Amino acid sequence: MDEKILFTSESVSEGHPDKLCDQISDAILDACLALDENAHVAVETFASEQHVTIGGQVTMRNGISLPDYEAIARKVIHSIGYDDPSLGFSANEATIEVLINAQSQEINDVVGNIDPLLTGAGDQGIMFGYATNEDRNYMPLAIVVAHKLMRVASNMRKEGRFPHARPDMKSQVTIDYTNPRNIRIDTIVMAVQHDPDIDIKAFKNFVYEHIMVPVATSFHLNTDFTYYVNDSGTFVSGGPLADTGLTGRKIIVDTYGGAARHGGGAFSGKDATKVDRSAAYMARYIAKNLVAAGYARRLEIQLSYGIGMVEPISYAIFTYKTRHVGINDAMILSTIKRIFDCRPGAIIKNFSLHRPTFKYQDLAAYGHMGRTDIELPWEQLDKVDILKSELDKYLDSSANSY
Repeated sequence: MDEKILFTSESVSEGHPDKLCDQISDAILDACLALDENAHVAVETFASEQHVTIGGQVTMRNGISLPDYEAIARKVIHSIGYDDPSLGFSANEATIEVLINAQSQEINDVVGNIDPLLTGAGDQGIMFGYATNEDRNYMPLAIVVAHKLMRVASNMRKEGRFPHARPDMKSQVTIDYTNPRNIRIDTIVMAVQHDPDIDIKAFKNFVYEHIMVPVATSFHLNTDFTYYVNDSGTFVSGGPLADTGLTGRKIIVDTYGGAARHGGGAFSGKDATKVDRSAAYMARYIAKNLVAAGYARRLEIQLSYGIGMVEPISYAIFTYKTRHVGINDAMILSTIKRIFDCRPGAIIKNFSLHRPTFKYQDLAAYGHMGRTDIELPWEQLDKVDILKSELDKYLDSSANSY
């Protein structure tokens, strides 16, 4: 019997200590941008036991009062569900330490320009964007199922419909691609923090019947998968009490679940002059529109930047042998450069990243890509028609060359 073709991705809930830190960092970013849309922000959060440290750099216009960072952190902690001292970590009891200073003048100089479109990249780096046609929103299936498990479980907990559940949770989904015509769930693993002294068997059955099965069914997938819930035993102690949290430590959860490469830069706590964030959003936008337009069934794009530079240093694409017959990589790259403006300032302007219609904090859990619960500019398919027109020109030219 042939080996199965399997791929696995994981997600974590908003109560996971790393995600708690991401949310605090992004809530601070939201607060700064609300006061000054040109604020330069790079904030990291660390949480351990009953202690939270917030550090980094914030520069805003002269005369603007800085946000109350401590109050923001306590509000985030409370909103997640750490509101009871018996959890060992809670909004009121935690010690909050703030170590934030101004952005380096050298960095500030290269990202500031009278013409916003000439804004230089806030750092050097490489960013990847990815799309695949295996999901209706052009995302890898394993990560979107894993995210939905976490969103459903967390929402049920907050609504009082998930008895004994606590904020810290993880999910892991393995998809079986052995038969491309019958893609299935092979295994689901969930770890869910819970109250002490509960009926563990009933708790596990609840997770399977009321969370796993409905989520699988919502994707029209099988429900006869192997599953594990808290397989190591009980999970009473969670959150920062049991595991240190740190901003930017779940970058694969934030993107494509490992199905695509990652440049290494985290998103949370950074304003859009940091191309770690803005260019990664742009690369996703390009890849999604190209796949939707039929250039490939699966496509990854890499962008690279140098600090202070207005234009990308390089572009690269990878189509995994799924490219449309009749076109080549050079044609796709040429189309990208003509249709998409990848200058940092243009990305910020076109996506309104300094005046967003969404909250960055809402992206800090359950992924930055492929979201269907939030209207995000980089998820729009508004370039498909023009890309299809370009593709038709290539195909006509190819046909006439024979």
